[in-house]
Amino acid sequence: MREHAVFTNRWLPWVFLAPSLAVLTVFLYYPLWQAVVLSFHRANLLLGTRRFVGWGNYEAIFTGPLSARYHQVMVQSFAFSMLVVVIGLSISVVLATLAAQPLRGARVYRLLLIWPFALSPAVAATIMLFLFNPEIGGVNQVLNALFGIKPRWLDTPQLAFALVVVTAVWKNLGYNVVFYLAALQNVPKELSEAAAIDGASGFQRFFRITLPMLSPMTFFLVFTNLTYSFFDSYGLIDVLTRGGPIGPAPFDAVGITRTMVYQVANDGFTGSGNTGLAAAFGNIVLAIVALITFAQFRFGGRRVQYGDH
Repeated sequence: MREHAVFTNRWLPWVFLAPSLAVLTVFLYYPLWQAVVLSFHRANLLLGTRRFVGWGNYEAIFTGPLSARYHQVMVQSFAFSMLVVVIGLSISVVLATLAAQPLRGARVYRLLLIWPFALSPAVAATIMLFLFNPEIGGVNQVLNALFGIKPRWLDTPQLAFALVVVTAVWKNLGYNVVFYLAALQNVPKELSEAAAIDGASGFQRFFRITLPMLSPMTFFLVFTNLTYSFFDSYGLIDVLTRGGPIGPAPFDAVGITRTMVYQVANDGFTGSGNTGLAAAFGNIVLAIVALITFAQFRFGGRRVQYGDH
């Protein structure tokens, strides 16, 4: 019996691949190529103008008069992504572990944990907008009753940034919990039971057995959450803060909650209206994510522990 299938016709594999290649070409490769070409032009979508400027758009981002704006946006994006990934995964793994316990009504608890992921980013942000409204929001009502304070969540730079992070973490919490719950089903209960017999506490069993056994799923979720924080946070930010407010120096060149993807949309469709500049910054964002992903698979994979090793 042969171990590998062999195609008798060398064109047959390409026939099978043709539908997928066609879809990828139309919706991925061609737009990507157009974005690269557009990044070397100064173009305005509304006016229909287009002029070749070479590396001018890239120079404007790194060394031009507005470079401080882009540098700040990059720093804010990295900080935002790191917080969303670290806080989101930390909370998710704890909640999933608790939800996996054999408790009465566990299905209801799991459903309540998962449902925020079903919301669109705009709806999730709108809910938070009402909850954290400085005057009538439920959060400030409670804080005022308990401590006599009513923070200006959307006007204070640090609080606005924290609110965007909290909203992004909450929105993606259900996604992470679902995957961690599935991964927990594959963790051998015998290991935890044997450790309990040897006198290991619940915390020791969690950090020395459960968490290492979940490392393959964590490795996957780091990548998906990173992608989410970079590319899927536009709707949250636009509804909550619209990229503002302006922070203290050195974060006063642009709104403190503005991320790279939000800046790309602002450059292309508002502000300067230079779609070439937006394309150049979009290509930089794509290159940064690609480098982070490569580094993750190149170096992070060594720390993953699989059950059969």
